[in-house]
Amino acid sequence: MTTSNTALITGASGGIGLELARIHAKKGGNLVLVARSKDKLEALKTELEAQYEIQVTVIVEDLSKEESAQRIFQQTEALQLKISTLINNAGFGGHGLFHERELVVEQAMMQLNMLTLTALTHLYLTGMVERNQGRILNVSSTASFMPGPLQAVYYATKAYVTSFTQAIAEEVKEYNVTATVLCPGAVATGFVTAGNLEGVDVWKNAKSPESVALCGYQAMEKGTLVAFNQSSLKFMLNWIIPLMPRKLVLSISRQTMEKKASA
Repeated sequence: MTTSNTALITGASGGIGLELARIHAKKGGNLVLVARSKDKLEALKTELEAQYEIQVTVIVEDLSKEESAQRIFQQTEALQLKISTLINNAGFGGHGLFHERELVVEQAMMQLNMLTLTALTHLYLTGMVERNQGRILNVSSTASFMPGPLQAVYYATKAYVTSFTQAIAEEVKEYNVTATVLCPGAVATGFVTAGNLEGVDVWKNAKSPESVALCGYQAMEKGTLVAFNQSSLKFMLNWIIPLMPRKLVLSISRQTMEKKASA
């Protein structure tokens, strides 16, 4: 199975990743779906292959493990797949004071959000450059534009993703390869429960994963450097936050992550 329009999507079993897979399939593109949940991936494969004339490959992998990126690459190479679109969507967060959280969990977060993303980008970017064609979409967050008390490591990992994506975009532009970073605000996905974020007000007005995925995919198609799903957040982060005193930014950032006591 080879094609010039195959997208590899991590975290494809739900949320933004699942919706990105549906968008790509609707456009007639083949898919490599990566996540930990085999059942969910197989169900999505069945859905998309039945609805569209495409081929879907499922790779079950825990991306918080150190060698996961290499294993994924070896599988796609063995299948002779040429990945023209890489979408690094998988990631997780967590809530609480850094010194009270388990270090092993924070390290797994760093592995998944940064190191595996970097490894996958390096492994597949080489082929894109050689073929003089390719697109990369890395899913970051508006959290990447400021420090995040009560989500210290998560915010820091997303700052890395936003910075890294922009840098490689500049490096590979001459090879007809684009890199886009998607920076959404709160999104209504399983991220909230997985990250112990229930009770944090910012998720009361969370946007749908469908709308965020569409925003990101369209931005990737255009070769947009940084994509926001909300214009108000874009204005705030680009023009207001940078001018505010740093301690005030930290105070506001912490307030947005404080949990409200139940009535």
